This record gives sequence, structure tokens and C-alpha cells, in this order.
Amino acid sequence: MSADSTSGTRSTGRHSDPTARSALQAQGQLFDPVVNTVPEDVGYRGPTACNAAGITYRQLDYWARTGLVEPTVRNATGSGSQRLYSFRDILVLKIVKRLLDTGVSLQQIRQAVQHLRERGIHDLASITLMSDGASVYECTSADEVVDLVQGGQGVFGIAVGRVWREVEAVLVELPGERAGEEPQDHPGDQLAARRRARATGASRPA
Repeated sequence: MSADSTSGTRSTGRHSDPTARSALQAQGQLFDPVVNTVPEDVGYRGPTACNAAGITYRQLDYWARTGLVEPTVRNATGSGSQRLYSFRDILVLKIVKRLLDTGVSLQQIRQAVQHLRERGIHDLASITLMSDGASVYECTSADEVVDLVQGGQGVFGIAVGRVWREVEAVLVELPGERAGEEPQDHPGDQLAARRRARATGASRPA
């Protein structure tokens, strides 16, 4: 998925292409490596992950069952158990959603996800994913973005650092938990809502 390994390293000297100049001017938006530290042992339940990633619960469940994006804090182990998604998991979920929305194939997305998984969590913020709708390329500098744009391979870009901040802004208002903690009923948790409804019904007089 790397820009170097996929399309070859090209020399980038002085650029006269207006599109290339625009790409260089946009580098402040495409690269945002300064992000806050996030605890990697804190997990978020499915409804919270969906909220932060902008996806449906059906998508979340399907992607987990097919191994596209699985929860790394805690996976479901049986009836009533709760998956817990880490911050990185939710970041990847949101990136997957954006790639799908732009028409990138599931095969290419799987490769991109695997590559992102291999990166250290704070390395992710310095990456911009570029795509032409068919392939996904990793860029870590404005020059690499320009090379792809000039070669017609950089139609749109996803700045991971910017997505990081978007996810962070949502999660700060939502409940998280650690894998070893006693499960608590969370607002918006559909399973918890059903449990409360059954308990309320059972306590009603005949």
C-alpha cells in the first residue's frame, strides 16, 4: 500500500503543475502528527464505536465477523458478552467507512487495514492515505502526495491525524471501560436497554 512500494519513488524537485502546487499548499491539512496520547487498554462498546466511526451496528458486526476490523480490547465470547473496541480500532473503522464511501474495493481496504495495524499507534497520525478509487497509497510527506497527484493516482486523500482528532472529539463525551472491569449498563447500549425492560416488566404487579 505504500506510495514507494506501489508506484515507485520519483524525484520531486520544483513543481510547475498547479495541481501539484495545490497539493503542497494543502500539506498542513494532510499531515497532522501532533495528537494526544490515548490509553490502549480502554475499550468502547459497539454502539459507542458506531457513534464515533459513523457506521451502523450491522456494519460493525459484519466487519468483526469477517475479520476486517475486530475488537482488540475484548472480543465477544458468548451470548450477552460485549465487544470492546480500542481507540485504534475505532480510528480504523472510520477510515474503512471513508474508503468504502469513495468506492475503494474491499480487497484494497483489507490490505490497507492490515498495513495500518502494523504501524505503531502514534505513527498513524503522520500518515495520509491517497487513492484513485482503485488503489490505496500511503504518504508520509507532501512530496509523496505531489508525486501521486501528478501521476493521476491521488484523486482524494484521508489525513489519519485529522480522523484521529474527529474520533477523539466524539469519544471524550462517551463511556469507555477496561476489559477487566465489571460491566456497567451504558446509555445507548441496546442489550442493556432490553435487560432493563425485562427487569421492569418482571417487577410489575400482575
